[in-house]
Amino acid sequence: MDSGRESVRGRGSAPGGKPVRGVLIDIDGVLTVSWEPLPGAVEALREIREAGLGVALVTNTTSRTRASIARTLADAGFPVSAEDILTAPAVTAAYLAEHCPGARCVLLNSGDIAEDLGGVTVVGVDVDEGEGEGDGSVPDVVVVGGAGPEFGYAALNRAFGHLQRGARLVAMHRNLYWRTEDGLQLDTGAFLVGLERAARVEAEITGKPSAAFFEAALAHVGVAADEALMVGDDVETDVLAAQRAEVRGVLVRTGKYLPETHRDASGTPDHVIGSFADLPALLRESRESAQE
Repeated sequence: MDSGRESVRGRGSAPGGKPVRGVLIDIDGVLTVSWEPLPGAVEALREIREAGLGVALVTNTTSRTRASIARTLADAGFPVSAEDILTAPAVTAAYLAEHCPGARCVLLNSGDIAEDLGGVTVVGVDVDEGEGEGDGSVPDVVVVGGAGPEFGYAALNRAFGHLQRGARLVAMHRNLYWRTEDGLQLDTGAFLVGLERAARVEAEITGKPSAAFFEAALAHVGVAADEALMVGDDVETDVLAAQRAEVRGVLVRTGKYLPETHRDASGTPDHVIGSFADLPALLRESRESAQE
C-alpha cells in the first residue's frame, strides 16, 4: 500500500489551529481487516496513547458487542478496553431510549449485539404480519443493523410489511459494502435503499455518518470538535461526515478505500495517508504547525 501522504491546507490543518487532543478511529479497514491487525497499526496506536491523546474507536460494526471487540483487539496487541469503543448498536440504544421510549422493536441484524442494546424491547423478526393494529403484535420500529445471511427475502419482506403498517425505520448505518479477507462484501445500504423506496419511508440513521454519532464520540473523548481528528477508510461516511461535524478528517488508503470513490467524493479530506501507521508522523507535524 502506498505510504505517501497528502495534506490539504484547509479549515482543519491551517498553521496556528488548535492542536489535536483527541483521535476518533474507525476499526474495520483502518486498524484491522477481518479482525487481523494491519501492518504498523498496533505500534501506531500505542504511540498515540503514549502521547497522551484521547482515543475513541468509533465503528459501525454491528456483528459484535463492545466487550467482544475489545477482547479481540487487546488479544492482537492493541492497547484498548471496552470503554474506548463506541459502536453503532450502543448509540442506537441511546437514540431509541430518547426518541422512541418503550417502543417494541424488530431487529434485523447479523450477529448477537443484545448486550449493547440494553433497555431496548426487541421482539422476534417473525412477528405475525396478519395480526391487526392495536393488539400489540405490530412493532413500533424496524431496526436494521449489519447485513449478513439473515437478510433473506422472507426477513426483508416481513420488515417491508411492518413499515407499510406504520413502523418507523431506524438503521445503524447505510454502508454499501465493507472489506474482508475475501474482498468487498455487500452491506446494509444495499438493502436499506430498497426498503426505503418500496415502503416510501426514510431511515433514521444512528451510526456514522450521522451528526449525533460524532457528537457522542466527542463527548466520549471529552474534546471539542476543533480539537479532534477522525481517521477512516470510507471517504464519505467517516471522513467527510466528520468534517461536517467540524472534526478534521483523515482518509487512509486501506480497507474499503478505492481510488475512484476518493476521486468522485463529495468533498476533500484534510489529509490522506497510506495507512494508520502513518498517523503518528502526521500528528507530530500537526503539533509543530500549531506552534508556528
